[in-house]
Amino acid sequence: MSVAHLLAAASNASSSPVLAVGYAVIDHTPTAVKDWAIAHFGTKDKPLLLGTVALVVVVATALIGLLAGRRKAWGAVGLAALAAVPAWAVMTRPSARIVDLGPTLVAFVVGIGVMLLLLRLSPSPTPSEEADMTEPGRRVFVGGVLGSLALSGLAVAAGQTLLQAASTAKLSLPRAWRRATPIPAGFERRNPAITPLRTPNESFYRVDTALTVPQVERESWTLTIDGDVHRRVTFTYDDIAAMKLVEKNITMTCVSNEVGGEYVGGATWLGVPVRRLLAEAGIKEPHRADAQVLSTSTDGFTAGTPLAAMLDDRDALLAIGMNGEPLPRRHGFPARLVVPGLYGMIGSTKWVTKLTVTTFAEHQAYWTQRGWSHDAPIKPSARIDSPSSLAQVKRGVIKVGGIAWAQRSGVRGVQVRLDGGPWRDAELGPEVNEDFWRQWMYRLDASSLPTGQHTVSARVIDADGDTQTAERAPVFPDGSSGLQEQVFFLT
Repeated sequence: MSVAHLLAAASNASSSPVLAVGYAVIDHTPTAVKDWAIAHFGTKDKPLLLGTVALVVVVATALIGLLAGRRKAWGAVGLAALAAVPAWAVMTRPSARIVDLGPTLVAFVVGIGVMLLLLRLSPSPTPSEEADMTEPGRRVFVGGVLGSLALSGLAVAAGQTLLQAASTAKLSLPRAWRRATPIPAGFERRNPAITPLRTPNESFYRVDTALTVPQVERESWTLTIDGDVHRRVTFTYDDIAAMKLVEKNITMTCVSNEVGGEYVGGATWLGVPVRRLLAEAGIKEPHRADAQVLSTSTDGFTAGTPLAAMLDDRDALLAIGMNGEPLPRRHGFPARLVVPGLYGMIGSTKWVTKLTVTTFAEHQAYWTQRGWSHDAPIKPSARIDSPSSLAQVKRGVIKVGGIAWAQRSGVRGVQVRLDGGPWRDAELGPEVNEDFWRQWMYRLDASSLPTGQHTVSARVIDADGDTQTAERAPVFPDGSSGLQEQVFFLT
């Protein structure tokens, strides 16, 4: 399996037996289980999944080895059955080709070879022989086992090195034709516990279905627009870079973000408005109510965005830059979609290679097939960064603060209350635009409060005067809602 993983890393990562099985598990896992995994393991859910797959392989091959010790044919049959699982997983990938079975075939052949070698070195008796476990025989067998493990480790390390996302920071980035408003100094200077107004690239959340970061080079990357258009068009990276690019400060949120969660970030994006690209293809029915743009990633993942959101004045972007640098590979290099006001599952496809104009009735995207909404505007919310949950706080003035967002409207105010008391207005940080989050801070005088447990709550009021709902809702199917209540202890 390790050798097969190395071979796949050098050609097509999705053909790796371990990764293919991992993708199959993701695709066939019920939504409730996925939500539970994200809530409990966060971004560590993928390493945990791959580790589990590897552990199952170890246990299965140990059992196969025991069978082979009795009869080699049984071992060969066991390895063939084991190899059939990743073979099925590889060929059910959206972009599968027959050549992608190569690494799995190599895994089977190498597995047979290692099995026969270790059986030959093994001092274990056959059922008809008496045990003669001599010390030299033991040493030779243990040496063979350790040698196999060492080679496996080297193959895995080499494969992971090839799959490791290379930095894009040194690549050149075109200048913006229309620059975004510079991000002002935020409240983080006055209260370091508050989230910075702009999220650094290395700290920006990442939630997607890719078990490894796709290694797509800009020289070979293309974007094709097809479907219900007058003409099929294809753009290269140089085509996009030569267009009039615009910068936009946009806050993005994952639909899996629980109330008060961390799957949200604000960045400056550089790209071309998607409506310009669609105009090149010519949309046949631009005002059709159920029309969508089905975006496809290089690994076959799909997302469906309402066509209206791609055509209106929000400037949905095909982004190639992030915070003044080329897109990091883990965030979608060479290009990704960024649609203000919609959760990531709706319009933030990374490593995007195709946009298909169609309808929601004709095609269902990856998450829509699993019961999620096909039109999910980001719900307004206020998050409390300070004090942290269950913090021990000294008596005096407590700096309560955090981040609030209300995309497509903007933040008019944030209110705070203590222990279910009256709502008090918080101080707002600098405003960037309606699609960007806003910092807030409230100085809570706790000098006369009793020691012990207290609860602070926050809510946002958008520019239309609407107050964030207190009604609790889970992330499925269109995003969580409710008020965050942070417990702290006064000492």
